Amino acid sequence: MNILICSDGTDPADNPTRLGGLLAAACHASTTLLGIVEKPGHEQPLRTALDSEAAGLRAIGVNPEIVVREGEPIAQMFQQAAAATYDLAVIGAPRKRTSGLHWRAERTYEAIKAIPVPVVVATGGRETLKSIVVCTGGKQYIEDAVQLTGKVASSIGASVTLLHVMAEPPAIFADLVRLEEDVETLLASGSELGRNLAAQKKNLEQLGVTVRVRIRHGLVVDQIFAEVASGEHDMIVTGSSHARGPLRHYIMGDVTREIVNRAHVPVLVARPTANAGSFGIWASLKRLLGGTPSAA
Repeated sequence: MNILICSDGTDPADNPTRLGGLLAAACHASTTLLGIVEKPGHEQPLRTALDSEAAGLRAIGVNPEIVVREGEPIAQMFQQAAAATYDLAVIGAPRKRTSGLHWRAERTYEAIKAIPVPVVVATGGRETLKSIVVCTGGKQYIEDAVQLTGKVASSIGASVTLLHVMAEPPAIFADLVRLEEDVETLLASGSELGRNLAAQKKNLEQLGVTVRVRIRHGLVVDQIFAEVASGEHDMIVTGSSHARGPLRHYIMGDVTREIVNRAHVPVLVARPTANAGSFGIWASLKRLLGGTPSAA
């Protein structure tokens, strides 16, 4: 596994470095610590800060390569991620406000959309990752993200909750709600949702991961955070869509944006396989499994 940690050498940059180190140590991953100089003359202070962060990583058994690039940060993150076969990138996400479309630094959202590998947003100061919740949508398109989550979870010893949120029906259908929330009945129902969740659960269990399936009703984002709070989860996994057209970038939907806005735990924004080229999750999984993916 190969992890890219993007750091600016200042708080809260120690969050992505700490989190990236936690993942790298558990997965025995090769690690790159990336710093970006925006203005001439700022390179030496950044290198000093990165050297200090690297020393902290070495203390937990991670020996990072330090890379310093100069230029516009998002472009440099993209170029670094595109230049090597990374499986994950870890970025910081300082909170700037508590209202509007973007609560965190604008660069956080631009980095999520631009970096061509799955991105872990280091929100919150988690010291361990013992429980991960995956917002499945109940569809097959999320299966690559589930598999990637499984690889990470099996390496760090975390359990996984597969969460699907349904719209809240009128009160007259209370019996239907109870039926839908009966997980065992749903998994055995033969419905598309039941089949997909059962397959995802089976795939995770084959990796040795403890899995729970949860069905909730209501507003999606509210129910996601209710689950995070009640289950004391340490990471949220959500998705992004590949943009149509000749440019390789991703679209962050409203749900993912709201999760990044409000999260107090790290968020893994997964990538779809379709049209993702050699940077897709499937390529990452093949590297994790020891294969060599072909370029698209």
